[in-house]
Amino acid sequence: MGKRIAAIQSSYIPWKGYFDAINVVDEFILLDEVQFTKRDWRNRNKIKTSQGIQWLTIPVAVKGRYLQRIDETRIADSGWAQRHWSTLTHTYRRAAAFDDVAPRLERV
Repeated sequence: MGKRIAAIQSSYIPWKGYFDAINVVDEFILLDEVQFTKRDWRNRNKIKTSQGIQWLTIPVAVKGRYLQRIDETRIADSGWAQRHWSTLTHTYRRAAAFDDVAPRLERV
């Protein structure tokens, strides 16, 4: 049998199937030499909160950069990670396994 390869574009807070694909292949390629798509899953995702669905968006520099590639895309606000972590902590701190996974998630 040949080598199994998956090539997938980046995604902020990937879905379970993303990790399933990584798990079943011999080689995983992060496809980041393609055009960055605005208002897409590259830099944002939805979470469920007690107030309903909330978007978490990594602010990126896109103005005048329509053809930029994913690997050329730059963060526009360095404070985004702390704000997202604060939102995730506030939203999920009472979840059953939060105390177990929080230290690992906070590091990344």
